[in-house]
Amino acid sequence: MKSLLKQIGIASVMLAPLTVSAEVTVGVVLSSTGPAAAIGIQSQNAINLWPKTIAGEPLRWLILDDGSDVSRSVKNVRKLIYEDKVDVIVGPNLTATAVAYLETLAETKTPMIALAANSTIVEPQSDTNKQWAFKMPQNDSLMADVLVKDMIDRGYKKIAFIGYADAYGENWYKEFAKRAEGKIEIVAREAFQRTDTSVTAQVLKLIASNPEAILIAGAGTPAILPQRALYERGYKGQIYQTHGIGTLEFLQIGGKVVENTLFPTGPGVVARTLPDSNEVKDVALEFTKKFEEKHGEFTTTQFAGDAYGAYLVLDSAIKRALEAGVKPGSVEFRTKLRDEIQNTKELTVPNGVLNITPKDHQGFDSRAAVMGTIKEGKFVYAPR
Repeated sequence: MKSLLKQIGIASVMLAPLTVSAEVTVGVVLSSTGPAAAIGIQSQNAINLWPKTIAGEPLRWLILDDGSDVSRSVKNVRKLIYEDKVDVIVGPNLTATAVAYLETLAETKTPMIALAANSTIVEPQSDTNKQWAFKMPQNDSLMADVLVKDMIDRGYKKIAFIGYADAYGENWYKEFAKRAEGKIEIVAREAFQRTDTSVTAQVLKLIASNPEAILIAGAGTPAILPQRALYERGYKGQIYQTHGIGTLEFLQIGGKVVENTLFPTGPGVVARTLPDSNEVKDVALEFTKKFEEKHGEFTTTQFAGDAYGAYLVLDSAIKRALEAGVKPGSVEFRTKLRDEIQNTKELTVPNGVLNITPKDHQGFDSRAAVMGTIKEGKFVYAPR
């Protein structure tokens, strides 16, 4: 009998795992359907390429579609936090939605890495509700820096502006005008709605101001509307767009109308054509190859790069959080994870190099912005 018990004991030791698995659970909310689907689908395609482990531990992620609807998105994030007990949120794709999450994130001490662009998600950090929010996309201010520099380098002195009649267009005008002051004359300013079907009146005013170049501050396919109207009326000056155009649908629907457009972008969008001297190129190209093996050549966008970059941020921060002895599934882990995301230093992701601090929850610098153009229906690097 004693011999049998001894054998059972030995077998139990042999079968027991040497370490207890600490599975990490990520809750993801994306706009895979609805008006923002062009962005959400790219994000989802990239997230589906995430490794099955993170920081050496099993990784599980749960993806919910919010249909590009704020109220539905808030319900999704509350489900992920309260029912699924996720350790961190990745997403959403829309600024208004990310802002709507903030109170819940702070209440539950759940960090979020948003895939939406506006700086209001993370600024100012004196707002305690924003201290659990981070975001991957570059701030408009960073993109405006590289855009205005390109205009100056190319000798443009008279620029006309047309942008969305909403927060996106307003913020871009503010950032553009601030950097243009004393260097570039803004000869006309017009606005249009995302749902407009004609901008003839605005375009005629732009052309009448005789600009050397025109900046269109829009995102996605609606940004094509004024550019098409300018093309049809024979405008020959340079067209600039913002980084919000970086979708495949923009290229497909824009066709020859958008050829030679100049726009600021993250390095990941134009990785294949970056100069070898660009210090982000290796990481950007590694992701590009992985993404395009699955989805086809020249299919990588800003939004895909940001979604994959979120994994790299979490992988780095979770390693440090686990070293502190906290385990996933606890408020202590979520708090330590937030603290370690804030401690991200010189981390290269597909769209730049991150240095995140308690005061800066975005973290990119000038290495995250280059100029791109459109050649033969593809996004490529635009050297100055």
